[in-house]
Amino acid sequence: MASLSGDRDQELIAAVRGGNRSAWDSLIRQNERWVRGVVFSTTGNPRIVDDVCQQVWAHAWQQFDTLAHDDKWKAWLYRLARNAAIDAGERAGRQRQLYGGSVEHAVVADRGPTPDQALQLQERHRRVLSAIQALPALYREPFVLRHLEDWSYEQIAETLALPVDTVETRLVRARRMLRESLNGEPV
Repeated sequence: MASLSGDRDQELIAAVRGGNRSAWDSLIRQNERWVRGVVFSTTGNPRIVDDVCQQVWAHAWQQFDTLAHDDKWKAWLYRLARNAAIDAGERAGRQRQLYGGSVEHAVVADRGPTPDQALQLQERHRRVLSAIQALPALYREPFVLRHLEDWSYEQIAETLALPVDTVETRLVRARRMLRESLNGEPV
């Protein structure tokens, strides 16, 4: 992973092991964004991201002593986040089947100078988010990590335990699927 954030993570992990609770809070702040990306890329459901992330951090705190190698922090945390997201996604799917509910889509806040422009931005954001949600997890995970979290191909490959060539292939296919679902509109 990135060496600067990796070095900072190592310092914070050592402080947490030494009993520094504020270091844990800093570790969360430093990694919260990409954990959210992992959860979203796994579930494709923006409505459950907050709840799943809270579960991930609670579980990480409870299981922190099981982290055998501090340099494997990101991979360890990734597995916790991905497993929690898979469980939550399965629960959400069962609830939709049970109650017949539908997935609602997140809408971007009004950013345009006019109501028409804001509506166009919201509709485009909704379409892109819906298209990302519709990607199979096999393609959605690397896509979100690369394009929303700005991870390198090597970081994605290491975290997902895949060859870099496979990551490249999945990203190409994800982009193609998104273009097709958006009728050629740039993502």
